[in-house]
Amino acid sequence: MTENRARAEHPEDIARLFVERVNAADLDGILELFEPEAVVAYPIDRPSTGTAALRELYGQLLAARPTFEVEEPLPTLISGDIALTSTRPKDGTGGRVQVVRRQPEGHWLRVLDRPEAG
Repeated sequence: MTENRARAEHPEDIARLFVERVNAADLDGILELFEPEAVVAYPIDRPSTGTAALRELYGQLLAARPTFEVEEPLPTLISGDIALTSTRPKDGTGGRVQVVRRQPEGHWLRVLDRPEAG
C-alpha cells in the first residue's frame, strides 16, 4: 500500500470501502480491496482475472465518473477465513455477491465478485 487507506476489518466493510473509493476515483485504492488473482464477473460473460485486468476494468469504470451509493449488506456467511457477502441493489434487481478471504494480517480482501445479478 502506498497510502494509509482503511482496510476491511470485517467482510461487510469491503462493499462500503469499494463505494467510497469509486466515488473518490481512487483506482489504486479499489485494487487494494482485491487479492492479486481475484476474479470479477463483469461483464458477466467475460470475467476479469488478476490485478492488471482489474486495473483496466475499473479504470474504464472510473472514466465514466460514476457515483455509487452504499447498499445495505445482507447477512454474511463465514467459514473460517472465507466469507460470502452480498448486498441487495437499491434498484431491486437481484443481488450482488462476493467471496472474501481473511488475510494473514487479519483484514479481508475480495477473491470473487459478481457485481450484477444476471
